Amino acid sequence: MAMTDPLGDMLTRIRNGQQAKKDSVLSPASKLRANVLEVLQREGYIRGYSSDDSGKHPALRIELKYFEGEPAIKHVSRVSKPGRRVYSGSKELPTVRNGLGITIVSTPRGVLSDNEARTENVGGEVLAEVF
Repeated sequence: MAMTDPLGDMLTRIRNGQQAKKDSVLSPASKLRANVLEVLQREGYIRGYSSDDSGKHPALRIELKYFEGEPAIKHVSRVSKPGRRVYSGSKELPTVRNGLGITIVSTPRGVLSDNEARTENVGGEVLAEVF
């Protein structure tokens, strides 16, 4: 059976891995997932990620981050879903927890955080929110 929301699947793997206090989780590899992980790493929500070719299919190993035993990511959710896409202009990008969290946006200039999209004055599809 085909997966309908690969990005949502990766975010759920991260959420489940942090609840189980795992050091790292595996997710199937794709360019979009790698770009989203790059934003999460830049913003300090994960320690890093690397490609893992030990299995049958290429995968991404995501190194989870904790602070004093608590997960760095308190909440991660998918905003734009396959059944309901959500788009926003640069001026209307949502703020998460009064700027304490980030919104991940897919723009014509690549996958960016909401602050980066505002500074570059570009909008796009709102993929996820993290805090």
